[in-house]
Amino acid sequence: MSPILEVEGLSKRFGKVVTAEDVSFSVERGTALGIVGPNGAGKSTLLSLIGGVLPPDAGVIRYDGKDITKASAGARSTMGIARSFQIPRPFVDMTVFENVYVGASFGGRTTGQAGYDQAAEALEIAGLTHLANVPAGQLRLLDRKRLELARALATGPQLILLDEIAGGLTEKELPPLIEMIRGLRDSGVTVIWIEHIVHALLAVVDDLMCLAFGRILAHGDPQTVMRSPEVIEVYLGSTFDMGEAAS
Repeated sequence: MSPILEVEGLSKRFGKVVTAEDVSFSVERGTALGIVGPNGAGKSTLLSLIGGVLPPDAGVIRYDGKDITKASAGARSTMGIARSFQIPRPFVDMTVFENVYVGASFGGRTTGQAGYDQAAEALEIAGLTHLANVPAGQLRLLDRKRLELARALATGPQLILLDEIAGGLTEKELPPLIEMIRGLRDSGVTVIWIEHIVHALLAVVDDLMCLAFGRILAHGDPQTVMRSPEVIEVYLGSTFDMGEAAS
């Protein structure tokens, strides 16, 4: 099976600050890749490069075998790449359903009854059907996170980029989100997930990559990566307990 995403020699600088340096990796279709790393490691920048929000200074991005390095974010959305952002910013005066329909119609280019059906399906997957007619501004944080995911799903993605979607949630709120993301992967959607809540990430991902200073420090089996002395030193600190991540 050919990879759905291939990244080769990707680099990005902001002045003297290096946020991606010669980053290369691939992601198999229908799998989940987790990305960890300290603040400022270049994780969100990498998602922005893959999603087309930022242009790379060097390197190539291939999606489904096609070079998309110069494609716009809108074009990539139409191709099947969706992204959720770290801080949900719904249209607060619109209903939950209207927010998701915007994702279907503008991101997925699906309108009319087809767009309605796609939005309804995304709401169901995200567990928000019962809140469809509620103004988005009235949602609690967990449901705003679900709405952010539903808007991305409404575009009909084959690859979804999740940027710290579990951030700010309580331990009791995590299990339904984990099950939702696991269900996406199991349905065939490829997932790339940045997260600081490591045990949530490890409950879903097939592979794990650690970034530091814009470079890949380790990449492979999640448990092996988490036990790497370099990862523990750079990202987790010497007092990190592996049992915390595996719980």
